[in-house]
Amino acid sequence: MDPSSTQSPYRPKAEQRLLDENEDGNGRGRASYDAPSDLERHAYARSQLRSQSPDMAGKDATRKKYTYAAIFLLLSLISFTVQTETAVYIQHSLGWNKAYCMLYLTHGSWTLLWPVQLLILRLRKRKVPWPVFWRQHVYLLRSTAQMVESRDLHPSSSRAILKSPVPYFIKKIALLTMALTVAGGSWYVAVNLTTASDLTAIYNCSAFFAYAFSIPLLKDHLRLDKVFSVAVAIIGVLVVAYGDSGPAPKHGGKSGGAVGGHPGAGEASHRALGNVVIGVGSIMYGFYEVLYKKWACPPDGASPGRGMIFANAVGSMIGSFTLLVLWIPLPILHYTGLEPFELPRGEAAWMLMISVLANAVFSGSFLVLISLTSPVLSSVAALLTIFIVAVVDWFLTGQALSAAAIAGGMLIVAAFVLLTWSTYREMYEARRKKLEDDIISEASDGDS
Repeated sequence: MDPSSTQSPYRPKAEQRLLDENEDGNGRGRASYDAPSDLERHAYARSQLRSQSPDMAGKDATRKKYTYAAIFLLLSLISFTVQTETAVYIQHSLGWNKAYCMLYLTHGSWTLLWPVQLLILRLRKRKVPWPVFWRQHVYLLRSTAQMVESRDLHPSSSRAILKSPVPYFIKKIALLTMALTVAGGSWYVAVNLTTASDLTAIYNCSAFFAYAFSIPLLKDHLRLDKVFSVAVAIIGVLVVAYGDSGPAPKHGGKSGGAVGGHPGAGEASHRALGNVVIGVGSIMYGFYEVLYKKWACPPDGASPGRGMIFANAVGSMIGSFTLLVLWIPLPILHYTGLEPFELPRGEAAWMLMISVLANAVFSGSFLVLISLTSPVLSSVAALLTIFIVAVVDWFLTGQALSAAAIAGGMLIVAAFVLLTWSTYREMYEARRKKLEDDIISEASDGDS
């Protein structure tokens, strides 16, 4: 078939156009053809940019990603508030305070994330035969896992395509779960050593450490607007934690449990040691969030739906590793007397179930949020719960918000808005630059 008579579907559009314009009737390139200069190539790319409107494409892609992120942000804030309120009630009103057991049950509940997600997806696609649905779902998970391991949206080598991602994820999930367990465990250890105010203030510095680790590990740029936003958020936390002379405000841990909201919350037996422990936990939380983004999230450019589905699958892997491996300390703690094993009963059991499931919803939403945006934005977003819990307490108890709670809350909200805008602009510029590079690369391929 004459190549000039039809367009090959396997050639880039720019390359095909150059071939069509520079071939004679016999299908051979003209001898008088001169390769365009770099200046001409960039001018051509700019014309393509105008015709393909990368501004609109970049904005649409970023807007879609942020729409998904906004939904999961709202879900995470609601579920975290429920977890905090129920955990405070269980620990301080009902008297069930088993730190490691609560940590084990909380992280173990993440196992439910993928099955629940699979059920929701199945209900949305009821008309698709189950074998077809299951095959498509497994293919999506496997192809996404290969993207994650290769850090490439389109793994091209046969080795990358045929290689099983299972060994990679067994190793990475084990490391992620251990980092998460150390971070979460530090919260429960420090609760009985330091004050609730210190715990809240130091623990939430994880947003700063998430940004600090993002620069070397994720190759993030040091941006003054991001530094300023994180600093304002931490100042807001300090104002809430230390601004009042009354009981420390309620605050929940990302791994379950909560502190504050009762008169004894300001007491401390070994304050300095507790501050060191929760300081290590804060660093580990920031480190864990960045490692998750680096090791278990699809590369930039993946669709929001793919990122959402895979994030919940990773959450289930972490939960499964917790259930299968991290039960080992339970009998050790029981027989040494450090924490006698005892499951809650009656009201405490029901409230614990609500708290654990709320944490599973929060954690799944938080993993999706990190996957779609960044560890820094997600960490600062989690700080909003400090203000939201205070507002909820106002409605439940009738106790008006203090000046410190209002001022600190406004600082956290302002920091989140600033950081959201900065991240949105950064994502949009990165998307636009990628589109421009793709068109320039396409034009360059047409010269060869």
